[in-house]
Amino acid sequence: MSNQGANHYKAMQVKTATPGQILIMLYEACIQNVKKASDAIERKDIATKGKFIGKAHDIINELQNTLNFEVGGEVAHELERLYNFMTAHLVRANLENSKECLTAVQKCLETLLDGWRVAVAEVQKGAPKA
Repeated sequence: MSNQGANHYKAMQVKTATPGQILIMLYEACIQNVKKASDAIERKDIATKGKFIGKAHDIINELQNTLNFEVGGEVAHELERLYNFMTAHLVRANLENSKECLTAVQKCLETLLDGWRVAVAEVQKGAPKA
C-alpha cells in the first residue's frame, strides 16, 4: 500500500471509530512513539529521540485534556496522576537520554492500554446492535 493509501486508510479508521477505539489508538500510537524514542537513544540519534518523545508527550497531553473529573471521579484523578508521572519521565528521558525513563512510561501505557481494551470490549458487548 502506498504511503498516501495508508494515510487515507488511517484517516478513515479514525473517522469511523468509536470514542473507545480512538482512545485505544492513542495509547497504541503513544507506545510506538516511546519505543521509537528508545530505539533512537540506542542509536544516539538525539534529533529523532526528541521528535518521538515530543509526539508521545503530545498524546499524553491530549489524553489528560480529555479527562472528565465530574464523571470519572477518583479514576480521573488517578489517571491525571499517572499522566503527570509519564510526562515528567518523558521530560527526564529527553534531558538525560534515559531509556529507563522511557521503559517506565511504556510499562505504564501498556498497563493502561490493557485495561482500556477490556473496558471498551465490555462497553461494546453491551451496546445495541446497529
